[in-house]
Amino acid sequence: MEAMEVDPLQHSATAPATPTGIPAVAPADAPLIISDSGSSTEVDEDDDTGGGEGGGARVVVPLTLPAPWAFSQRRRGRGGSATQSPRVRRRVRQGFRVHYPSQTAAPPRGFPDFVLRAPAAAGPHRPSSSTEASESDEEGEAAAAAVQQAPPTHDSHDDNARVHEGAAAAPPAPDSQKEGHDGPTGVQPPASQSEEGEGDTCSICFEAWTAAGEHRVAALRCGHLFGFTCIQRWLASQRSAAKCPQCNKKAKRSDIVLLYAPKLRAMDNSAHESLKRSLEEEQSRRRKAELESAQYKLKLQAISNKYGQAQQELQEMRAQIVQAGGRCAGGASSSPSPGGAQLTAPYNFHDAVLVSAGGGCRVLAHCQSLNCLLASQPSAHAALLPGWGVKKVSLAHIRSSQYIPIHGAQIRALCFNRQNDGLLLSASLDNTLKLTSLPANAVVQTYNAGKPVWSCCWCADKPNYVYAGLSNGSVLLYDIRDTGAHVQEFQPLRSRAPVASLCYIPRAASSSFPCGGLIAGTLEGGYFWERLDESTYKPHVLPLEAGSCTDIQVETESRHCLVTYRAGRLHPTVRCVLMALTRTPQRDDGEPPGCSCSPVHTFNAGSSCKLLTKNAVFAGPHGGGALVCAGDEATQSAMVWEASSGALLQRLPADLPVLDIAPFAIDGEHFLATLTEKMLKLYKWK
Repeated sequence: MEAMEVDPLQHSATAPATPTGIPAVAPADAPLIISDSGSSTEVDEDDDTGGGEGGGARVVVPLTLPAPWAFSQRRRGRGGSATQSPRVRRRVRQGFRVHYPSQTAAPPRGFPDFVLRAPAAAGPHRPSSSTEASESDEEGEAAAAAVQQAPPTHDSHDDNARVHEGAAAAPPAPDSQKEGHDGPTGVQPPASQSEEGEGDTCSICFEAWTAAGEHRVAALRCGHLFGFTCIQRWLASQRSAAKCPQCNKKAKRSDIVLLYAPKLRAMDNSAHESLKRSLEEEQSRRRKAELESAQYKLKLQAISNKYGQAQQELQEMRAQIVQAGGRCAGGASSSPSPGGAQLTAPYNFHDAVLVSAGGGCRVLAHCQSLNCLLASQPSAHAALLPGWGVKKVSLAHIRSSQYIPIHGAQIRALCFNRQNDGLLLSASLDNTLKLTSLPANAVVQTYNAGKPVWSCCWCADKPNYVYAGLSNGSVLLYDIRDTGAHVQEFQPLRSRAPVASLCYIPRAASSSFPCGGLIAGTLEGGYFWERLDESTYKPHVLPLEAGSCTDIQVETESRHCLVTYRAGRLHPTVRCVLMALTRTPQRDDGEPPGCSCSPVHTFNAGSSCKLLTKNAVFAGPHGGGALVCAGDEATQSAMVWEASSGALLQRLPADLPVLDIAPFAIDGEHFLATLTEKMLKLYKWK
């Protein structure tokens, strides 16, 4: 709908209104009264030639008319002076209303209506663009002042064209309000003030409650707040059917509780509660996920156990096949031993136990008092229980029974004393030497050596003494009755290579080697610390090959030791040399006798030695000669030799390299246990 331009007409009286409410002809002297359409009003000022007071103002007001009256009229050039001043289009501020004299409807709410008069300009005006969207504050104030100073008319329509007070005094609305509102603008109270006032008034009388007095704040059992006198009268008026005015819950006078609060205000914690609910939901989902994870772990463990059982059955079948082939070969080409006993394939496969499905087993020890084997392994639940410990393997039921956590790093040695009290001595790379009570399944003593401990052993002549071999080549002597520090330290004789093995030889009435002491095997050689008395030790350097020794094991009855050498340039295979300990006689010059060793037999144990494995030399079952057992990494098996003749008796198959070997006896029956990273296999003497 286009804006209609209306000019003041030169008539003396106002034309009568038509049935539609629009005057047909307007007098010249009468003010033109137009209803407010809610939009901005444009005023165009023309400066005629002469510029006198008779020059009128042209008012352009958008009108909304019925369909028959819809028209758009624009005044073209009038008669008069050919030269007219440029037309100025200005936008008058909102809040100005023009009312028809024939309009009988009640005035709308908001600012009162007034007559819009625009007197002729006193002089020429600066032209402005017709597309100007807004006006400066100075021009708006000038327009408002011009409207106020307009002279009142004395026509019959003066009563309808009144200037109300307050319209001109109203502050100019901001531009944002001009654009966002079509009607008159007013000052709205801040939302925060209205919201704050809602929670401080009584919902019965709509008056603010007080902190003291008769209208002090009170609450019902439902939790709604009222003034004390108001809620008391409310409940008294309703008698038996009294209810809360807000929630309609049943209430009575005894439910009224006075609140002693100087200033009561409810804090908006909806965001906090929403976050709390989200946290609870997230925790619930997490617990559900953890439960599912635990269930899957149990399923995985069950599958691993089944896999271990299948592997065990497979190994049993393989062992039976190997034994059947050995019997056939032994019956054709076996030769009797020097004693006349048949020693071909002396061990039969007895059982196998899965110790650690993830691997990591290292050393093995036998406890005679508890009839079990102990194998070192890392914790199966490293996230909950990190570190290393030992796994019990019951020999009565041939199954793993319990895991005992001991150290924080890898365990390098395990050994028991001869008192059969179930006290386990363990050495670890976490710089500690610990005593663990197997009946109590707990660590009872810890010694901090300050260096990684590679080996340990008990003193057979003094049950209260224990030895610890360190990574710097030193050997520390501890007394288990002293819980403080070590009693004595043995410094390395030549190199500071780690002490890989420790073995104690007790004193014995032997003509060849009667003395007792400690044999320490390092990665560079071996030493024998002869124990002369309680605190005196005499060192002896053993004639071993330098730079290739990995392990030394001792058989105390025959006074033999088994020295293992890794493969090298001169010797391409791993060698296990059986040596007899000897003592040189005392010379005439007063020099004390010395201790040494001499080789007896050499056994080849494969072509590779990547791991520091432990071999074994032990007395043969039923009073036979000594036996030697060593692992072969190349073929992943364990080989058994006869120590006296050096003959290979049997090869025990394994899926992985054999790391440790432990012979033991139960009720007169002799067994041999081999340990890999995962499996423990038992072989029984025929």
